[in-house]
Amino acid sequence: DDCSYLCSACASSFEKIGENYCPNCMKKGMSTKCQDCKLWCKEGIQVDHKAIFTYNQAMKDFFSRYKFDGDFLLRKVFASVLAEELKKYRGYQFVLIPLSPERLLERGFNQVEGLVEAAGFSFKDILGKREESASSSKSRLERLATEIPFFIKDGISLPKKILLIDDIYTTGATVNRVKRLLEEAGALEVKTFSLVR
Repeated sequence: DDCSYLCSACASSFEKIGENYCPNCMKKGMSTKCQDCKLWCKEGIQVDHKAIFTYNQAMKDFFSRYKFDGDFLLRKVFASVLAEELKKYRGYQFVLIPLSPERLLERGFNQVEGLVEAAGFSFKDILGKREESASSSKSRLERLATEIPFFIKDGISLPKKILLIDDIYTTGATVNRVKRLLEEAGALEVKTFSLVR
C-alpha cells in the first residue's frame, strides 16, 4: 500500500472498514441503517457517506500527532489509499470542511487540505468557518447557517456536484449540516467522504 511512508507493523495497525456497516454512513458492525442515520432522516437529510478506516487506537494516535502535534509530513501516510478512493468521484468538485481562522493560526495548516493535496487532488475553496455563532436570522438559509458556524463565501459560483470531505466522521453533525447548507444554496448533488469513520 503506502510502503514508502509506513512500515508493515504500522500499516497493519490501521483497520479498514469491513463488510458489515451501515449502508448510509459506514458505521461499523451494522447491516441496516443505524440510529444516527435514522435521526438525520427525520431532519430531512439523506446520509450518503463513504469512509475508508475505522477510528481505532492507531488512528487516534495518528491524528494526535498529525493534527495536534503538527507533524505535517504525516499527511502523506494515506496518500495512495486516499487517491484510489477519490478517483471514483469523477465529475464531482471536492469541497473541504474548513477550520476557523483562529484554529488555522493555532495549527498552522488545515489537516483535510493536507490529506487531499498529498493524494494529488485539488479542491474548491468555497466554505468559511466563523469563530462564534451569529445571532438568529430570518430566512431558513440564514438560520441554518447560524446553527452551524460554517458559511458559503461571497461571490462563489456553487458547483452542481460536490464531494464534501472531512478527516473524521463521528455523529455526522458537521458534514451533514454543511451538506444541507450546500443543497439549500443550490448544489444538485452532495455526497460526503472522510478518511475515518
